[in-house]
Amino acid sequence: MHRMLAAALTALTAAALAVAAALGIVAALDATPEQPNVPLVTFDRAGG
Repeated sequence: MHRMLAAALTALTAAALAVAAALGIVAALDATPEQPNVPLVTFDRAGG
């Protein structure tokens, strides 16, 4: 019974850490400013 309780607590802790990590990643991505979508190189068509 003691091992079952330890296994359940370990699984619960792992799940809580996974959810916290996912929420932290989403918060970090939302905190970064939006980058402009401007191409660095453009090619002109000659004689179109």
